[in-house]
This record gives sequence, structure tokens and C-alpha cells, in this order.
Amino acid sequence: MALDPIAYAPYADPDDFIREVTDRIWVGRDISYIVDNYEPDSIVHTSLGTVVGRDGVIEGSTMRMGSTPGHIGQAEDVVWEARGDDAFLSSHLVFSADEHLVGGRNLRIRKRTVANCLYRRGRMVEEWVVRDELADCLQRGADPAEAARALRFQGYSGSMTEEAPKDVLREGVSGPRADEYRPECELVLEFMDEVWTRRRLQKVNDFMVRDLFLHTVGDRTVIRPERYQADLLEMVGAFPDARFAVRDMQTNYSERYAGLRVAVLWTMHGTYRGTPAFGPLTDRPVTMLGVSQFLIQGGRIVREFRVFDEISLRAQINSTRGDGPEIEANIY
Repeated sequence: MALDPIAYAPYADPDDFIREVTDRIWVGRDISYIVDNYEPDSIVHTSLGTVVGRDGVIEGSTMRMGSTPGHIGQAEDVVWEARGDDAFLSSHLVFSADEHLVGGRNLRIRKRTVANCLYRRGRMVEEWVVRDELADCLQRGADPAEAARALRFQGYSGSMTEEAPKDVLREGVSGPRADEYRPECELVLEFMDEVWTRRRLQKVNDFMVRDLFLHTVGDRTVIRPERYQADLLEMVGAFPDARFAVRDMQTNYSERYAGLRVAVLWTMHGTYRGTPAFGPLTDRPVTMLGVSQFLIQGGRIVREFRVFDEISLRAQINSTRGDGPEIEANIY
């Protein structure tokens, strides 16, 4: 079924829609446009919890822009897929290379953000957004543990409290999908189950090319299967029982972005009882929100962009100890 232009009007297609709308708000600083762009009861899930209502988005955007007045980002990829004939789900990978004045010095800060957005008839309905705040901390010379202590994990509501869909190829949390590119989607789902959750790390070679690239948090790039394995072990080492649930996915083929990409909205569920990477162990469960975009060529994964917020994860762990500020921080 063709996507009705009402889903992305007045732009050429959903890719153009996402890039131009984001630029208008975040580069042009037209915060008032959020009123036209978001439904009044829109829902946004972030790494610190869920924001319900458009007013929270407006206030959060205002605070974030005020704290980073030199911020400019642009689309590195837009993986979009129709949701019926008047809606689409996009996975918008934003790369920013900013200069911020810190302690009298101009610092260059590189980081990535992913916003997965469900738009219906040109209006935002639900959003899942993750930011690489670790990259920001490291490049500013800030202590990640100290940065996390200034944040308060506020918890999830709505769809984030529900079990992940049983058949995400047929329907994700954003609704029924057209089930396009099934072999490539099955490849990614099997890879995440076998390698990420079951920890059959030797199988990286069965799914990914030797000359792979992983662009991940902390503005780091990992190459080769051996280093991919080591990075995954580092991510789950603090949570030895970690398992991953796929909540949604979308596919898109575009020469502009090197071919077929599969975007996956995932959550990691684990208990902080492993390597004490984030302070004293708590033996308490945590949920981490993340997005990965996989580039598939010749039936193999050649690149992954992976974004999650390690600073917010630290704040969530702190909350299980009863640490953290009493005042609710901006979670958008």
C-alpha cells in the first residue's frame, strides 16, 4: 500500500520531512513549531523515563537548547517505514560536531543521537530518543559518575512498561508493519539473539563481514570481529544476566545511505551484579533503552551504529541505591 502524502506533507517524502522538521526546530530554534508538529498528548520515551504531553517536550527542548546554545546537528541516516497508509516510523540518526565554551576554552564535541518517531498524518504521536551523553562527558573532561549524580531517573510508563512484541516482524510497539525485507530482518534478529543475548560470540563471523565497523557510545569506532566481541562483553559485563528485547524495527533501502539499513529499537534488561563498572554493585534490575542501525550488504552486516545513554544508565543504577537529586532533571 502506497503511503498517502498526508503522512509527510508538505515535504517530498518522510526522509525530507524528518530532516527539514528537525532542522527547523533544533537549528532554526523554532521551538514554537513543536506545537504544530507534536500531538498535545504525545508520548516521548527517553533514557531517564517517559514524558507525557507536548508541554514537557517544549520545556525540555527549551532547557536543552539553553544549555547548549552552539549545538548544530544533521541527519546521518533516516531509516523510515510506513505504518499503514497515513503514518510512518522513522529512525533518525543525528550527528553533531559542536564547539562549546568550557572553562574559557572552545571544545569540539562530537556525538550522536537517535530519535525513533511515529508520525501519523504529519503529527508526532510517540517517540523514543537516545543520546550518547558519554561522548559529551568525555570530550568535556567531565567525570561520568559525577554527571550521573546530577540526574534523576524518573521511570517509564505506557508502552515501555509492556512486554516486547512476540512477533516484531509482523507488529512492533508502533503498530503493524509491512514485513519488508524479511530475510535481512531475520538475519538481524537472529544475530542479536545468538550473539548479544546468548553470548555465542564466535558467531559474529557468521553474521558480519570481517571488515566491519561499529560506531558506538563515547564517540568510539570499533573494527573487526574480535573487537566487536570485546566491546559487547564490556557492555554486558556489569550485567551478566543481560538479555535483549526487540521492541520495534524498520527497514529502508536508499542509495543516499549506502543501501539497505535495518533499524532496531531494543531494551537491555539485566541485574547490576557483575563487574562494578558503575560503583558499588546493587543486585537490582535495570532497563536500558537503545537503538542500532545495521547496514546490510550481500546478506551480511557490514556496519552498525549503536546509541544508548551510559550516563542515564548510571543515574538509573544510582536510583536503586537511593542516590540522586530530589529535583527532577530535564529528561528530554
